[in-house]
Amino acid sequence: MQGVQLAGLPAEVPGVAEALDAVAGFDAALAGGLARLGPQHTEAVNALAGAVGASPLGTAMADAVGKLAAGSIGVAELTVLAGARAALLGSVHDALLGGLDGALERPRTAWEEPPAGGDPAPANLLAGARSWLQELAITGWRGVDDALVSAADQALEALWAEPRLRRLAVLLDGLAAELRASCPVATMERVPERRWADLWTRAVLLAHTGGWTGGAATTVSGRLLPLGVDVQEHGTAVQAQLHAVLEPAGGGPARLVRAAVAAAKVDSIVGPAIWRLLEGYPTLLAVLAERRAADVDGMPLTAGGDLLWDEERATAGEAADPFATARVRLPAAEAPAVPPLDRHPVRIAEPVLVEGYQAKRDGTFDLNGETLAVDLDRLPPSGPLIEQLVKASTACVGLLRWDAGRWTLQPLAVQSTVKKAPVEAHNGDWALGPTDPKIVKAQARAGDAVFVLTERAGRLLRK
Repeated sequence: MQGVQLAGLPAEVPGVAEALDAVAGFDAALAGGLARLGPQHTEAVNALAGAVGASPLGTAMADAVGKLAAGSIGVAELTVLAGARAALLGSVHDALLGGLDGALERPRTAWEEPPAGGDPAPANLLAGARSWLQELAITGWRGVDDALVSAADQALEALWAEPRLRRLAVLLDGLAAELRASCPVATMERVPERRWADLWTRAVLLAHTGGWTGGAATTVSGRLLPLGVDVQEHGTAVQAQLHAVLEPAGGGPARLVRAAVAAAKVDSIVGPAIWRLLEGYPTLLAVLAERRAADVDGMPLTAGGDLLWDEERATAGEAADPFATARVRLPAAEAPAVPPLDRHPVRIAEPVLVEGYQAKRDGTFDLNGETLAVDLDRLPPSGPLIEQLVKASTACVGLLRWDAGRWTLQPLAVQSTVKKAPVEAHNGDWALGPTDPKIVKAQARAGDAVFVLTERAGRLLRK
């Protein structure tokens, strides 16, 4: 019973707090701008260098800090700083995930660096991206204005035209959009230092290496048994990420995999209506809504565990109870390796089954005297899984995350008792449309936003 195992997770992992303090100090220095480091921020940069001093980055980091102190802020030095920050967060990720794997007795595949190959990305496009990222670091977040944000437009236009650099283009475009919406940043009451430093760090490393695929993909076939779906919604995009157990054809150990599909959207499309945007994936939606398995044939799977969903290579199979899968197949399923660039504590999202707990009114679960926080803010409005059902639940399939110095559980599905009757709710139950009569009536009164917007777009195109 994983609830009992989770109760054995250590409350504190040695070195994690100190590593995060070093990262926070550097993030504060980056917010103020590396061109004008005061004594406190200089000390923070030195602390970051000290934290990686015994690693292969130690010598390069010491040289970079020396040049930074002398006022020489080049692209090479910034790349080393970003690498040191990413390495420190990666060590935190490994320590936390290692402790979790140990508590769950979960086997995990070791990462193998893929062989280098393919044509190198255009050097001039990478240089343009690095130049803008360098200006951001020199100026600091508090000095960002419309002119500095607009300076990225030319580099972004060139990046979008190169498919091999699409990942970097999306990242820089998102960062620029956030900065533009916040201008002038100097007037902001609170700057999201950790988030923007995370985006900057990843962009610097991508601009140094070019394309990043997370390892070569292989093709797999077999039966896919869903555990739950994480619906991630933004004002301009929505993504449904399925967590599942793959039983390979021909035998072999079961594997934990993810499969994600996404679509662009507008702010007015919210709640259950977002599933309409994913109608191009009918097999996946049927698997979610009808709680069925899927048979996959020759579907690409990355070394990091991401199944690249292809409707033509998937067929909906027989009924498959996610809770039965979690009880029988999940404990021995082999977890995927984590690609180096993805080693960050915020990216930890491990599927678990928790049962045998007592749900508290404050939204926490009591596991044999140990408290597990439940992240009710992550419950999506696109499904029937609501706060009341979580608080009345007796079993939960969810994603274990590490946030703000503690482990939290994001529910994907629960088994509850309401008015002495058993109730089961999953995030993907409304993938083919809501089944709650009240929601159906509310949607009918509000009108079909997706249909209206599609019709308007069609009219504009016909003109």
